Amino acid sequence: MSDFDPYSFQLPVADIIPNVKSHFQSNNSLIVQAPPGAGKSTLLPLALLQEDWLKGKKIVMLEPRRLATKSIALRLASMLGEEVGKTIGYRIRFESQVSDRTKLEVITEGILTRMMHSDNELKDVGLVIFDEFHERNLHSEVALALCREVQEVLRPDLKILLMSATINSEELSSLLNSKVIQSSGRQFPVDIHYLNPVDEYSIGEDTARAIIPLTKKHEGDFLVFLPGQGDIKKAESLLRKALPQDLILPLYGQLSPTEQNRAIQPHAGGKRKIVLSTDIAETSLTIEGVKVVVDSGYAKSNRFDPRSGLSKLVLHRISTDSADQRSGRAGRLAAGTAYRLWSIATQNQLQEFRTPELMEADLTGLVLDMKVWGKDEIRDMTWLTPPPAGNLNLAEKTLESLEALDHGQITSHGKEIHQLPCHPRIAHLLLYAEKQNLLGLGTDIAAVLEERDPLGPEAGVDLNLRIEALRRFRSRGHSIPRIKKIEKVAAQYRRMFQVEAENGAVDPWQTGILLAFAYPERIASARPGNNAQFQLANGKIAQIGHRDDLAHESWIAVADIDAREGMGKIWLAAPLNPRDLVPLVKTKEVLRWDRKNGGLIAQTEHRIGAIILGSRSLKNYDRTKVKEAILEAIREEGDLLLNFDEETLQLIHRVNALRIWNQDEKWPNWTVDDLCESAEEWLSPYLNDIQKNEDLKKINLKQLLIHSLDYELQGELEKLAPEKLEVPSGSRIQIQYRSPGEAPLLSVRLQEIFGMLETPKINQGKIPLLIELLSPGYKPVQLTQDLKSFWSNGYFEVKKELKRRYPKHEWPEDPIKAEAVRGVKRRF
Repeated sequence: MSDFDPYSFQLPVADIIPNVKSHFQSNNSLIVQAPPGAGKSTLLPLALLQEDWLKGKKIVMLEPRRLATKSIALRLASMLGEEVGKTIGYRIRFESQVSDRTKLEVITEGILTRMMHSDNELKDVGLVIFDEFHERNLHSEVALALCREVQEVLRPDLKILLMSATINSEELSSLLNSKVIQSSGRQFPVDIHYLNPVDEYSIGEDTARAIIPLTKKHEGDFLVFLPGQGDIKKAESLLRKALPQDLILPLYGQLSPTEQNRAIQPHAGGKRKIVLSTDIAETSLTIEGVKVVVDSGYAKSNRFDPRSGLSKLVLHRISTDSADQRSGRAGRLAAGTAYRLWSIATQNQLQEFRTPELMEADLTGLVLDMKVWGKDEIRDMTWLTPPPAGNLNLAEKTLESLEALDHGQITSHGKEIHQLPCHPRIAHLLLYAEKQNLLGLGTDIAAVLEERDPLGPEAGVDLNLRIEALRRFRSRGHSIPRIKKIEKVAAQYRRMFQVEAENGAVDPWQTGILLAFAYPERIASARPGNNAQFQLANGKIAQIGHRDDLAHESWIAVADIDAREGMGKIWLAAPLNPRDLVPLVKTKEVLRWDRKNGGLIAQTEHRIGAIILGSRSLKNYDRTKVKEAILEAIREEGDLLLNFDEETLQLIHRVNALRIWNQDEKWPNWTVDDLCESAEEWLSPYLNDIQKNEDLKKINLKQLLIHSLDYELQGELEKLAPEKLEVPSGSRIQIQYRSPGEAPLLSVRLQEIFGMLETPKINQGKIPLLIELLSPGYKPVQLTQDLKSFWSNGYFEVKKELKRRYPKHEWPEDPIKAEAVRGVKRRF
């Protein structure tokens, strides 16, 4: 290691190594921005290994994906001429290769959080590197928040390095109070073309058809970005038939390491590869030989719905930074070509940066991490984007139902859950299985739930069929795709609990009760009638196919369900014996607001979650809890119960615009969901006399929200973001504030702004309005942010077109000197 020469590799990032080293002599945080191929993930960490400020401590580098973690560790070790496990090691879930000699550990992001819980000071770590931070993964944001906490309270000497190719570095620099050092990179030119868009219902097929003619135009390997495994398989089937001479290789997270390596490494016989990949190949990985990138423009992400408590895989357009990352893959090793299967117009409408996973994910694990860490006010930590209050509250409720929290405080059972390297639901299931001597079954269930369904929906929804398939594989070697990976996870859990595998017959009701402990809010009872519909304990309604084996069960426990509006669809479940549910039945006095009809419902209920098994009216109850019931209803459906009229929504948009424009001022971040969630803070005093839903609708939200602002901000609101603007005709025209970041819109009839030379601006003259010029009949005729240019050019085209239609209105030759009028100018 002492002979390592970073400059011998001739990577562009070598140019900034002296600056990085010098910066860390007197600073503890740094952001490095470098394009793909610059060497930031390989050369830069190696160059820092011998720095004096490390004082013998090691470097930990976080990677967003398992495949990238192992791949980069192998590359780093080879650059040192060593095997992995010596100077360079790696850790991923259930697998590690480190030793006492290891000085640089490449790890997946969740591993660092666990390291910090076992050693709050990270006493053996001198530098934490967050690689590919632009991906904004949930675990990386949590790890950064915790590292900042350690740095500020316990370890001011701990260094933090954030590395990215594309990120809002100014915002990040301001948050961390950190310098940004940029590397020029070694990106070869990439020629970008826009082709016919794919249909979102046939992405795989349309992408494959676009590729076929391109293979005749280009040599070298192709890297094709598709949103998911299903699309990859459709494209793969079509391309194998059309291009038998080429090697068609899928690349996604569920593949085995061997299959993934086939896609990454060059073909030994020199065959052309066409790699069909999810966004797993967007960063970190270098696929040798790629000259052409074909991008469908779509991705799939898990998005959490706080109202249903469920996550669903959502197809969505990628962001601009993601598109740039993908096209850049064609220029890693030589000049290349990228084909985008969307129009230039669509490109101009893409979101600039990807939405952080923190904003859309299930936050149950995050909240448990923070509770164990000792943080109750989670949003007060250092977040680039604070997690949504509604999702945090729902995560707390989930942890309460798993007995991990009690009145917001971590329980001993919660600490036991946190010790297991899995989702809190799965950990709760395993710990209950241990108490009931059902760990053989529990470890099988945990593995099946964590991995992709090995049988698919055509096999029916019964989870027991999957357990039986797993056990057949173990006992007889009968294998179907994906079973081996499930058994690998199950074996890890068995080792963890030191139990033997079970291959006997499965008791379906035991599966059901274990599932009920993982998902207590998804215990479901059959609704009256033979319709295969079930009411879940969380109040939702869902159904399974009429011919499914579980369609006629009276009770089931649901593991997988989609978050459709109205009637949900159950994908995975197990039957329940009602007798097993007796310990879960709770009797409680309930005060709730009838959100459909209005008014208070007070009764004693025997229930499992929202499933009421019996009830009786309650005449004597605590009147102070009525307001709590109304607030709970508002948290659930405040957008329907309260009058979020256009004036109120405009106020929300105005305040959010000022928050973005003036980040040094303390403007709140308002959304309808967050306002409903925090209604107790600003709405509570006005709920004392509420008797029915109509009373809620009468509350003037706009005025209440204005008064909830600090006194100084109230004074600034109208001054910086006025509701209306007076135009030369004397009319006061409403300004339309739109999504945060968009220019506010002023829709005004053309004749009313004769004489207005300059585009009006707000926010102390910093933000120009977007002027929507209207005809005398209030029809839009032109959009502009440059009135001077419009009067000189566009006006005369508009005049030519509209003068015939509106002859009674003024159409002067010199609109700048003309008198502005509201209607038709009187003639004398």
